Amino acid sequence: MNTTPLSFPEGFLWGAATAAYQIEGAAHLGGRKDSIWDTFCRVPGAVADGHNGDVACDHYHRTAEDVALMKSLHLRAYRFSVSWARCMPDGRTPNPEGIAFYSRLVDELLAAGITPWLTLYHWDLPQALEDEGGWANRETSRLFAAYAAVMHEALGDRVRIWTTLNEPWCSAFLGYAAGVHAPGRQEPAAALAAAHHLLLGHGLAVAELRRRDPAAKLGITLNLTVADPADPDSAIDRDAARRIDGLHNRIFLDPLLRGEYPADVLDDVSGLGFDAVVQEGDLAVISAALDLLGVNYYQGEALTRTASPADHTGRPETVTTTAQAAPESEVRTPASPFVSADGVHSVPRGLPVTGMGWEVQPEGLFRLLTRLQREYTGPAGVPIYMTENGAAYPDTPDADGFVDDQDRLAYFDAHLRAVRDAIDAGVDVRGYLAWSLLDNFEWAYGYHQRFGLVRVDYETLERIPKASGLWYAQVAASNAIQGGKVASHVG
Repeated sequence: MNTTPLSFPEGFLWGAATAAYQIEGAAHLGGRKDSIWDTFCRVPGAVADGHNGDVACDHYHRTAEDVALMKSLHLRAYRFSVSWARCMPDGRTPNPEGIAFYSRLVDELLAAGITPWLTLYHWDLPQALEDEGGWANRETSRLFAAYAAVMHEALGDRVRIWTTLNEPWCSAFLGYAAGVHAPGRQEPAAALAAAHHLLLGHGLAVAELRRRDPAAKLGITLNLTVADPADPDSAIDRDAARRIDGLHNRIFLDPLLRGEYPADVLDDVSGLGFDAVVQEGDLAVISAALDLLGVNYYQGEALTRTASPADHTGRPETVTTTAQAAPESEVRTPASPFVSADGVHSVPRGLPVTGMGWEVQPEGLFRLLTRLQREYTGPAGVPIYMTENGAAYPDTPDADGFVDDQDRLAYFDAHLRAVRDAIDAGVDVRGYLAWSLLDNFEWAYGYHQRFGLVRVDYETLERIPKASGLWYAQVAASNAIQGGKVASHVG
């Protein structure tokens, strides 16, 4: 690991991120009703070992404890999501008790000197709206804007940074095409409609929030990849990489920051009815000016259509543990999330991998950030924040519950150095929010994968900062990566 000290620009924002369904628990308290994830978790074989978010980290009852923990780790910002299913259980009617929970959270954060960063949607659509078609239904976009208005009415006097959507690629393509995320549908045309309606909902929400509060900072968070051809000399592999770049990155970046869908992507999906989904005026709404772009990065990938399936690891978003955790009769077969890239798959490059099997590729983050600055955010004058970056590893606690996770610590160190290199190269990156504050419910993996800076004992719900958490606290406090010995257990 590089031990050279490295400082960050003055005012660089340090924080951590979570999501409502992954940590809150209290699934049926305070007027909350089912989201699509509550429903999906009850589908046999959908989630490893039948895990669910009914209790999760019990953040709903431990808010003050968790905010005190953030303060002890010197976090300056906390990016959290609000549950649409808690705040408006039917997708339309405000639930004062649910909204009050987030009001208390915001007050706790401000009292601790921590900036609240609110994400309106991190995948937990009210099941009542999915029953009406979900994101494949255009009406959901309008209802999302109405939801944004309700939340701003309640919290806008104290929350100054708003993210509309977290990772719409996952919502649309893992949820409606691959079927490995809620709502578990495998309908390519519906996935494309969902992608557009998510973007339309974003644009309508931005307009509503901007009308109410011109000074608020508004953005969206995208999970982006670096799609490389496995063999740069192969036209087949170059086309595979182009297709994945189009269906993962550019299908969102281009309408948001250029006001148009990429022509090659439209050609790729022709015949799936996408042209009938996009209506006149939609792209003008979607491309409303942003104050920031949130970037989530975990890895890039080498792509091919020529390798034998036995030689590839599968795209990380479609890998699932359900085959190991569910009876054979209940295993769900995932489809490809890439509706116009059948046969494209990732091949390993001999890089280290995380517990999820994802390659550790910090140089990919540097290339991603410099590309964004060159092609998208730079021309648009939009700053970038790293809103998620992190790694799951098979943590082994000692007798005191402490995890000496030097692998995760090294991951953060390498990726933060890539961010600093990108800043030196002229990229306007203004903050970094680690994923995640706490070990939590990791979607289809249940509680088998841990990303936290802080270990959660799922039996006692005790929180114990890991070595990576102690190290990250030092970075946040000093605005620098310190050289020399890394953090270790104390006491």
